[in-house]
Amino acid sequence: MRLLEALNRVSLGQYTLLEKEIIGSQYCRLVFLAPSVAGAAQPGQFVMIYPPNAGVQKILPRPFSIFAADRETGQLTVFFRIIGTGTALLSLSEPGTELKIMGPLGKGFPVPPAGSLLVAGGIGMAPLVFLAASVKVELNFIYGVANSEQFSCPLDYINQPNLVLHEVTEDGSRGELGSAVDLFRRLLPRAEAVFACGPRTMLEIVARDCLDSGVAAWVSLEERMACGIGACRGCAVMTKNGYQRVCSDGPVFPVEEVFFHGRT
Repeated sequence: MRLLEALNRVSLGQYTLLEKEIIGSQYCRLVFLAPSVAGAAQPGQFVMIYPPNAGVQKILPRPFSIFAADRETGQLTVFFRIIGTGTALLSLSEPGTELKIMGPLGKGFPVPPAGSLLVAGGIGMAPLVFLAASVKVELNFIYGVANSEQFSCPLDYINQPNLVLHEVTEDGSRGELGSAVDLFRRLLPRAEAVFACGPRTMLEIVARDCLDSGVAAWVSLEERMACGIGACRGCAVMTKNGYQRVCSDGPVFPVEEVFFHGRT
């Protein structure tokens, strides 16, 4: 009953794949014509996409942060790393294919004030690109990856007049040498607010430093999801309000609410 009630609250439909772009050997960008989803999407929300033939192969839908949403054209873009059977099947889909998409789902980011700092680690840049595109105020955008090969985001999505882009790689092959955390700590003293998405270890440091500095901050958590609508509770995390479901209570949380290894 709970599952049926949850399904009645979300949009589930068949949408046409318009574009596919394979970037390097590990990443894929898909663009769908999905007016109802794109029209309602807010930065930080996500969608569940059913891989082709998922019903036959017993593959659950996969959650993807919304990378871009154009209300005028009805186009919805997701960007992901190809790391398993479900994402591999999606990356093989060709334009013209119709796929089942559920969303938009979850709770997104608040509107960032001017002078905010966006901290993206790896594929965690996806929801932050959407957030940056949703406002006109000046923002600092940190994009940190291991090496230049993993710098996967098409630059035309980040090269916006209101963004100051800071590239950082752990091996120094692109941008500055170091990690997203290193650069974050340097820029934090002049940040009005912080918005972050990436590896959990990075988010833990961002949360701790922001709390210690008194800077308002929000993090987008990544957890394994099955239903995407809060019915199965498989993505629950501990917060100051007890266990919360990342898919329906998040994925975006204020840093003061999340417990990282026993501490907010």
